[in-house]
Amino acid sequence: MNIRFEGKSAIVTGAAHGFGRAIALAFAERGASVWACDVLGDELQETRQLCQDAGGACQVRLVDVRIRDAVFAFVEEVLATDGAVQILVNNAGGVLGQVGRPLEEISQPDWDSIFEVNSRGAFYFSQAVAPSMKQQRCGRIINISSGAGLGVSLTGIQAYAAAKAAQIGLTRQLAHELGRWNITVNNIAPGFVLSNPNSIKQFESYGEEGQRALVDRFALKRLGSPKDITNGVLFFASDYANWITGQVLSIDGGKL
Repeated sequence: MNIRFEGKSAIVTGAAHGFGRAIALAFAERGASVWACDVLGDELQETRQLCQDAGGACQVRLVDVRIRDAVFAFVEEVLATDGAVQILVNNAGGVLGQVGRPLEEISQPDWDSIFEVNSRGAFYFSQAVAPSMKQQRCGRIINISSGAGLGVSLTGIQAYAAAKAAQIGLTRQLAHELGRWNITVNNIAPGFVLSNPNSIKQFESYGEEGQRALVDRFALKRLGSPKDITNGVLFFASDYANWITGQVLSIDGGKL
C-alpha cells in the first residue's frame, strides 16, 4: 500500500521518543504537516530534526496533555496555521516513573497522575480537534493504549492498566458519537516493545531467563519495534480504513 498524507495536518502527542517519534517521522516522510508535542524539550527537538532531515514538515511545541488550556491553545495554533486538523494521534502516556506496588500503598496523587496523562489527555485533545473535524466532515483519531488495557499489565501498576482500559472505552464511545461526521476513532494496543527508557529498564530487570520467558509468550518469538506500531497508525489514518471505527488493534506479536 502506498499511503500518502499530502495536504493533511497530523498532531502527534508524546512525540519526544519511542512510538511518538516514530509516528511523527512516518507522517512527515509521507507528506503530512506534522505538529508534535511533548514535555521533553531536547528530545522533541531531535524529533523535529529527524523529520526535517527526511524532507518532511514538522513543528514542535512543549505541551502538557494534562492541562486543558495548554491542549486547546496548541490545537488553536495548528488551526490558525494549517486551517484544519485531519489526523490526531493520542500517544502520550506511560507510568511516570512508577513501579508496581501493593494496592494498599498507592496514594491518590500516584493514581491520579497516571490517569491524567494516559486517559484525560486523550479526551482533551479529542475534544479540541472535534469542531474542526466536524466542520470538514472528516477526521481520524487514533489512540495508543496498551495490552495492559485489555488484560493484565506486566508493570503491576494498577492505575496504568485501568487508565489504558478507560482509554479503550473512550475510543469506542467517541467512535459512535463522531461517526455521523465521518470521523473515525480507533485504538492500537501495543504489546511489549523496547521503545523508551522505561520499557528498556523493565526488560533488563527480568534478567536473561525472564527475557526468554517473555519472548516465548509471543507466537512470533521476537519483540516488536516502534515501526510495527507505526504501521498500524498509518493504516488507521489512511483511506484504506474508511469504514473502520471503534476498533482495537492488538499489535503484540501474537501474545499467548
